[in-house]
Amino acid sequence: MNWHEHEVDAEQERLPDAADSAAPDAGTGLFPGDSGRLPVEARRALCQLLSGPSVDAQRHSKLWPALLRSEAAIRSALADLFLELVLDREAGIAFTRQADTGELEAPVLLRSSPLTFIDSVLLLYLRQQLAEADARGLRAVVEEAQLGEALAVYEKNLSTDRAGFLRRVGNAVQKMKDNHILTRLRGEDERYEVSPALKLLFSAEDVAALAQVYRQLREGPGSSEDDAEAAQDA
Repeated sequence: MNWHEHEVDAEQERLPDAADSAAPDAGTGLFPGDSGRLPVEARRALCQLLSGPSVDAQRHSKLWPALLRSEAAIRSALADLFLELVLDREAGIAFTRQADTGELEAPVLLRSSPLTFIDSVLLLYLRQQLAEADARGLRAVVEEAQLGEALAVYEKNLSTDRAGFLRRVGNAVQKMKDNHILTRLRGEDERYEVSPALKLLFSAEDVAALAQVYRQLREGPGSSEDDAEAAQDA
């Protein structure tokens, strides 16, 4: 299981006030040498998708409608880069991932890094919180202290001392923040909303399979760190 990383902060949305709705005419581009065909808002949405990690209807209130209006053209532009658009209108979230090109050799533009065992169980926990909140028609909100408590049951699966375990948990939580899986609630220092993007990253089947693996780890005898890390590939 890998995590796609992006280098540009997705929270900064700088949109000029003027001329944003104008598409380039046949002979007049947005800048010298411009031969693009997308309207300027759609280009900004495309750039946000490429810089990552997502376009979010709540955080990107101007980019989201532009993305929906130009969805077909943006999908085409991404396909030129061997990428595909993952979009959920109901959840208000969209992101890119590598297209499945089969036997066709294609360059990989999205950097990825493997998830640690703690990263994986944290993602599973957040996905479960999201599912429970959805069933009640609520936003999924978690507290930072709550995350540490939820992961504590896996401490025996890692060959490390208490301080080392807490450091790993802190690193995993920070990774979720950096990739906007956890977004701090305005005016709250320790409470975060879980991104609905997790519903697209992990299907119900994925969650059930991972939950079974980690349930065995929790209930079984303490295992080595190598065994725990290997579980995330199940």
